[in-house]
Amino acid sequence: MLRATLKSLLARKLRLVLSGLAVVLGVMFVAGAFVTTDTLGRTFDNLFAEGYATTDVAVKAKPKIAVAEMDGEQVDTPLPASVVATVGQVPGVREAIGVVATDGARVIGSDGKVVTSFGPPRIGMNWVGTDDIMEMRQGRGPGQDTEIAVNEAVAKAAGLKVGDRVGVLTQLPKETFTLVGVWGYTDGRDSIGGVQEVAFTEPVAQRSMLGRTGVFNQVTVRVDDGAEPADVRDRIAAQVGAGYDVKTGEQLAAESSAQFKEALGFFNNILLGFAGVALFVGTFLILNTFSIIVAQRTRELALMRALGAGRRQVINSVLVEALVIGLIAAVLGLGAGVGVGALLVTLFGSMSGGLDPAPVGVPLAAILSSLIVGVVVTVVAAVLPALRAARIAPIAAMQEVSTPDRPLTRVTVTGAVIGAAGATMLGVGLYGTSSLWLILGGVLVTFIGVALLTPLISKPVVSGLGRLFSWSVPGRLGRLNSGRNPRRTAITAAALMVGIALVTGVTVVMDSAKSSLAAQAESTVKAEIVIGGEQNGPRPPTFDPAVLAETAAVPGVRAAAGVWNDQALIDGERTYVNATDNLARLAEAYGSTPLPALRPDQMAVSTQEAAGHGWTVGSVLTVQLARGAEHRYTIAATYDEDAMPGSYLLPPAATREFGLTQPILGFVRLADGATVAQVLPQIKALVADSPEVNATDRSSYINQQAGDFDTVITMVQVLLGLAILIAVLGVVNTLALSVLERTRELGLLRAVGLGRAQTMRMVTVEAVVISVFGALLGVVVGAGLGAAVVRALESDGITDLVLPWAQMGLYLGLAAVVGVLAAVLPSIKAARLNVLAAIAHD
Repeated sequence: MLRATLKSLLARKLRLVLSGLAVVLGVMFVAGAFVTTDTLGRTFDNLFAEGYATTDVAVKAKPKIAVAEMDGEQVDTPLPASVVATVGQVPGVREAIGVVATDGARVIGSDGKVVTSFGPPRIGMNWVGTDDIMEMRQGRGPGQDTEIAVNEAVAKAAGLKVGDRVGVLTQLPKETFTLVGVWGYTDGRDSIGGVQEVAFTEPVAQRSMLGRTGVFNQVTVRVDDGAEPADVRDRIAAQVGAGYDVKTGEQLAAESSAQFKEALGFFNNILLGFAGVALFVGTFLILNTFSIIVAQRTRELALMRALGAGRRQVINSVLVEALVIGLIAAVLGLGAGVGVGALLVTLFGSMSGGLDPAPVGVPLAAILSSLIVGVVVTVVAAVLPALRAARIAPIAAMQEVSTPDRPLTRVTVTGAVIGAAGATMLGVGLYGTSSLWLILGGVLVTFIGVALLTPLISKPVVSGLGRLFSWSVPGRLGRLNSGRNPRRTAITAAALMVGIALVTGVTVVMDSAKSSLAAQAESTVKAEIVIGGEQNGPRPPTFDPAVLAETAAVPGVRAAAGVWNDQALIDGERTYVNATDNLARLAEAYGSTPLPALRPDQMAVSTQEAAGHGWTVGSVLTVQLARGAEHRYTIAATYDEDAMPGSYLLPPAATREFGLTQPILGFVRLADGATVAQVLPQIKALVADSPEVNATDRSSYINQQAGDFDTVITMVQVLLGLAILIAVLGVVNTLALSVLERTRELGLLRAVGLGRAQTMRMVTVEAVVISVFGALLGVVVGAGLGAAVVRALESDGITDLVLPWAQMGLYLGLAAVVGVLAAVLPSIKAARLNVLAAIAHD
């Protein structure tokens, strides 16, 4: 029986390829995720090991607010210069160097634009000379406060050369320096990990990056020859006290790498999630493939039964075929996944500005997951067809038709029960526990329920869609073919339904959120002009606070107020806080009830946040900002959360201890009779020295911020494209196997006068009807799921339900195109059939 199964498998190589392709693509995504994260993990290991190669021990003041890599950027606490002297006197210390090195130095290139970064920091530092891995390429280090040096990566990206006058944005307004040197790193590298570096003299670095002179954010230590860094670390820690973190270079490298690997783990989970969707869709394809195979082999399997094969042997025959296909597909998918992983790593390196990736490796997790997933998915999908094959009676070998349509009652009832269970899980997850896993499980179960109900609705819907093509004989035949086997049509369409439903659902949620937030902003923000920028690095763009005062003096401006933002600990709970230079003007810009001016020891809190914590006016809160000591603020006023930005507003004096000491937003309210066209050009001129920010009218700013939702939709569409591609392969697979199954029928049609072109049109109509049916299911189910999520988010401010009619129409149109493309090879094969051989086919 085993030999017969393997010979049958090898005799039908096309069937082998078509049934395994879906698994190959799904496994490719799984393996690619593990290969990518493993390679990038080793890349960051190498990166930080090299970055701390010249540091034996480092001393830092403990941060006021500890921030994980995924939660934002941590602000270092400055340490006094006296600590450098103290560390230098510890036995075993050969050299102690006070270092300023912190993110936030943005170089303005020769084109007048800020050099952007998509991940790596933009470090401003004090010049301490070259070291073992650092080498000067041109010029020298800065010796005067008007001079800077940059690494080669910055010089190339900004189009700079020694002698140029260069603008730099830091914690201070734009300053202009003379570029006196460019450095690189050993082995011809322009940077380490794509980091942009600007070196100032020590006092300028302290003033620009840390806010005051006489402080550093780190002490770098080189130990005496023969001394153990760990021993010196312990002695330094005992000397400086508990307020400082003292670690070896190896510790810092390991900790920094671990933080980035945490972010990579999140990225890995996203890729695996989309791989799961692709494999889920692939399950439909494999199930359909084996169902058709069993139908095609009915007489063959019946003859085996007649010759003595038992039910168990028939089941094992189908499952062995699935096992072989799964193993082959898993190996091929693993190979493809390695290639995809290498491509993703290369793209990541190029986008991050010169990150040198580690050699691509294949972790054990990628190998095991590929084999397990590939085999399990294929075998599980083949179980139902295998059971169906075991029910074939020996007498079927002597019958012409052995696979009559079975009633849909059982599958319909099962689908209704499963669909109801999925809807219940979704309802509880969305409206009750807010459990992500319950919501995801509800979506999965709902899809299975809808897939089981699809045969019930396929006949009438497919018949209705097919009537669009019934004006010709091939069209009528194609319509009848697409509806002749509801189960097969339903499974093929369900695969396409899943991918399109997910894309549609995400689009509904994102478009609804964008519309709701835009409407909310339009109704709450009364300022006609907004000053701000689009964040393209780890930190949001900022501008000179003096611009606010200058803006207030522009004719036609009634009020101008700025907003500062930072993380803080409020009664020990980490959250975001805002501050403003003028609370009354900010209230006017928002069109809300004026609030009293805040004294240095007062703050305002939203009524929603106050109610959640049981606070009232007069309550005293302990607030720790990124810099400085803890402060106790008294709640002087409350406001509705929609009436002002954020949940917490601090007084202007607090901004001195923010991580970002410059405003990130400015709101401008015009006087009666003044127009945006009159005032906006004057305000644009005021921010000309801040290339990262711009002044725009309110609607343009809101649309700019809402663009992030479009980015998310595009990313989801790209990542779900694989699932949709697998579904398209399912259409091709179904048609190709159906052509094989209907060889004799096609021969008879050709014999009675159906031409080759008509045969191709008949197969094409069948493909288009199935594809459009799947897309129609997808947009309906996706719109329903999206609407349910939007309804559940109503309390979070997502009040507008927006159905993307244009996109849904586009999906239906693309489905028709997909049907035409999917039919190309099967229709050509059908048209090329030898008529006599086809009639004699058995």
